[in-house]
Parts: sequence; C-alpha cells; structure tokens
Amino acid sequence: MTPLRLYSFWCSSCSWRVRTALIWKHLSHEIVPVDLDGADGGEQGAPAHLERNPMAHVPVLELEERGEVRHIGQSLAILAFLEDRYSAFRLLPEDEYLRARARQLAELVNANIQPLQSMGFTKYVRDELGGDARGAARYWIRRGLLGFERTSAATRRRFSVGNEVSWADLCLVPQLYNARQMGVDLGGLEPLVEIESRCLALDAFKRSHPDAQPDAPQNNTASS
Repeated sequence: MTPLRLYSFWCSSCSWRVRTALIWKHLSHEIVPVDLDGADGGEQGAPAHLERNPMAHVPVLELEERGEVRHIGQSLAILAFLEDRYSAFRLLPEDEYLRARARQLAELVNANIQPLQSMGFTKYVRDELGGDARGAARYWIRRGLLGFERTSAATRRRFSVGNEVSWADLCLVPQLYNARQMGVDLGGLEPLVEIESRCLALDAFKRSHPDAQPDAPQNNTASS
C-alpha cells in the first residue's frame, strides 16, 4: 500500500497539526518538505505545488487510490478526513457536545489567529502598508489565545477538552510555539501553557515538532 504523503514546511503551524495527527494515528506516511521561505518567493508557487493546491499553501495530503493521485488541502479538512477514514486513536471526543467544542477551539486558532500571523499577512502589512507586521501579529495572537483560554475553561481538564488529546490541542501547541517566536506576552495564559507541557511530553508531539523535521535549519546541512 502506498503511504500517505504530506507536503509540509517545518515551522508551519498548520503542517504541524497534521503531522501530529498522522503520528498519533500510527499512519505510515512520508514528509515532503516545501520551502516556503526560499529564493524567488518559495517553492509553494511552483507549478507542481499549485497543481496540488491552487492556493499555494501547505499542508497538502496526497494519497493514491482508485488509480489516481488525490490531494486534500487545509489542515482541518485533512484532520477531518483522517478522523473519518482512520477511526482508531481518535482525536475527537465521542460525545457530540464535546466534539463540537473541540472543533470550536480548533477553529478559533485556525480562523481567528493563524491567518493574522501568516507569512503572507505579515509580508503584506510590512511591504504594502508600511506597518509593524510583528506588532500586528502579536496583538491578534494574544487576543486569540486569551479567547481560547476563556472558551476552553468549561471543558478544560488535563487537555483542552477533557482528559484526552483532541484537535484543540493539535492547534493550541503550534500556536503557543508561534506566540513565543513573535515575542507574545503569555501572562494570564498559564492553563494553556500547562496543557502545552503535557502535550509536548507525548511522543506524537515530540516527533512532529518543528525541530524534529528534516527541513528544519539545524537538520539541513545544505543551509549551514
């Protein structure tokens, strides 16, 4: 059977979510790096990648079945496919209400925070508007994480929704990583940092971490 193939960038938070899910579900897969920060605007604009995802984004999941190569873009769509197709080692609660809350928290990060810290957004603010791109990103990241903390309070136990890892945690951990990269003040977010610490002690999060990726700068001898 042809393994799943994930087109990914080492420090892309969206890619990190999917890498964690693939490992969590014990799915054989191959990581194919797409350099978003390379010469001439990065590899995401190359014709081959645009065929996989016309939006020039990562991650993209590739699978071969029924005699054709198929692609799925957008991290939450990929997570939903993996949850539907591979029910073992689930990442959504069985209870319908808690499932909805896990999706809500994941979307809070996916829709309300991540787009406003992305390379495309910060580049536009800096180059086209002449604004403080990092300052804008810090504002929206902190605002979103405070919302995540308040929203998760009703369901938070060891993890964001009860005592099991869910999509909410797959989105939270990369977002906290990016918050630190941007110099965001994490005061008042201690409950989320505690959840992050529990997640990062787990094998799936360790193996999916940006520093563990083949295209991470310290693992790429060609860039040194």
